[in-house]
Parts: sequence; structure tokens; C-alpha cells
Amino acid sequence: MQKFIAIWFGQLFSLMGSSLTEFALGVWVYQTTGSITQFALISLCIYLPNLLVAPFAGALIDRTHRKWAMILSDGVAGIGTLIIMSLVWTNSLEVWHIYIAVAISSTFNAFQWPAYMAAISQLVPPEHLNRANGMVQVSRATAKIMGPTIAGMLVVTIGIKGILLIDCATFLIALTTLLSINFPRLMPRSQQLKSARPKQLWLETLAGWRYIKRRPGLFKLLFFIAIAYFSE
Repeated sequence: MQKFIAIWFGQLFSLMGSSLTEFALGVWVYQTTGSITQFALISLCIYLPNLLVAPFAGALIDRTHRKWAMILSDGVAGIGTLIIMSLVWTNSLEVWHIYIAVAISSTFNAFQWPAYMAAISQLVPPEHLNRANGMVQVSRATAKIMGPTIAGMLVVTIGIKGILLIDCATFLIALTTLLSINFPRLMPRSQQLKSARPKQLWLETLAGWRYIKRRPGLFKLLFFIAIAYFSE
């Protein structure tokens, strides 16, 4: 469990930092524009790209190295945060900058989470899988609940600049833990590239949906998760 726990801590910090930034940027947009619509569009940019990409993410993750998929996702999100931070420090930040940065981060996050979940079985012994899955869900819920609460206090004390600095630090922690741990490779790179054809990816995505539809329990569970997701 040592490898998994190290990654878990890194991802917990990363999730918390992202949650702080999402809340702080929303507050900044509302304070700057005074528009509820502009504020709501932040949430749209956070969730919509992820929702559109997620159905195809699993098939792509099966053909990539889970470690590097997670590194790419965290790296892109970290670069986006650095760009936003530089714009804040130079007083050049515009609302549309935030929309683009958040949408790009959301798109890559659609690959990060499936890779994270799939990597559990690679790193954790079978007898500890339930424990590991529980830890992952706890970390995600903690970031969702505690992030906005802590961000509300930090916005008043250190402002958006300080929150962005914290977010950058959390990304560095997450990247450091990922780079320091080796993930087993499930298939040779040549086989990964050969099987990553668009038609094959589309067929496997459809096969996944058919698999769920043929099992009422899974379909109801997916429907429940979708309702919970849109209610956040």
C-alpha cells in the first residue's frame, strides 16, 4: 500500500488545491462583473467539457500508461494555474481567460480520474482494494466539501493570489509523487498505438454502453450518479 498511499496524498493535495482555485475564481468573476450568469458559466466550464469527453476517456486510458495520463492531466492543470496567476499579478486577467483555462483543465481531468481509478488495481494488493477505493472516494469528497469552506476564509485573508500560489504548490506535490513511483505497464507501447484507432475506440465505447444497458442494476447506478453529478 505504500506506493498507493503516496499517490493518494499527492492527489488529495491536488484535488484540494483545484477546489480552492475553482471557488476563488468564481468569487473573483462575481466581484468583478457582478453577474450571476458569469458566475454560473464558471461551473458550466468546469463540468461540461468533462461530461463530453468522459464517455471516450476510458477507452483511451486503456491504451495509455496510467501514470503518464495522470501526469499530463495534473501538468496541464498546473500550467493553466500558472498562466492565470501571471495574469492576476500583471492585472491582465479577463473573465474569458478563466473560461478557457477552466475548460481545458476540465477536459484533461476527464482522463485523469479514470486513470487514477484504474491504477488502483495495479498498485494495491487484492485484499486492500476496498480500502483503497474508499480512500479515493473520501479524498474526492473531502476536496468537494472542505475546499470551498477553506477557500472562503482564504479569499478574505490572502486573496486570489495566495490561493493560486497554494494551488501551484499542490500540483508540484502531486507531480512529484507520480514521478517518483513506477506503474506497471499493461501492454507494449507498439500494441497501444496499434489499438488506438478512432474506429476501434468508438466501437469499444459503444460496447461499454451496451454492457451497461443490458444490466439494469448498473444502468440505475449510472443514472443515480448522473443525478448526483448534475446536482453538485
